[in-house]
Amino acid sequence: MAGPFRAIDHVQLAMPAGGEDRARAFFCDLLGMVEIPKPTELAKRGGCWFQSDRVQIHLGVDPNFHPAGKAHPGLKCTDLKNLVIRFRERGVECNEDNGTGVARAFVHDPFGNRIELIG
Repeated sequence: MAGPFRAIDHVQLAMPAGGEDRARAFFCDLLGMVEIPKPTELAKRGGCWFQSDRVQIHLGVDPNFHPAGKAHPGLKCTDLKNLVIRFRERGVECNEDNGTGVARAFVHDPFGNRIELIG
C-alpha cells in the first residue's frame, strides 16, 4: 500500500544526562552499531546517535527521564542467535519470545528502554 512515507529515518530514545559512555558501551560494544556525529548545535545538548546500515537510533537527554518500558524500536537482525548469546555472555538479560511465530528477543538498554530484536 502506497502512502506518504517510505521509511523511518531514525528512532529517538530518551536517556538521563551524563549517560553517553553507558550508551556507547551498549549500542556500540553489545549491539555492534557505530556512533555517528551529531550536528554541532545538537551536540551541545548531550546524547549520542548510532547507526547500523540504514538503521539509526538517537539517544537524547531528557531532564525528566523515564524509560520506555512498553514503547520500543523493533530491530531486524542479521544474526539474532549470536546476538542473544553475546548479551547472555556479558550478563545482560535477554528474553526470547517465539510465541508469535517470529524469532525475537527483548533487551533493555542501560537506561531501561525496551528494545525488540527480530530474527
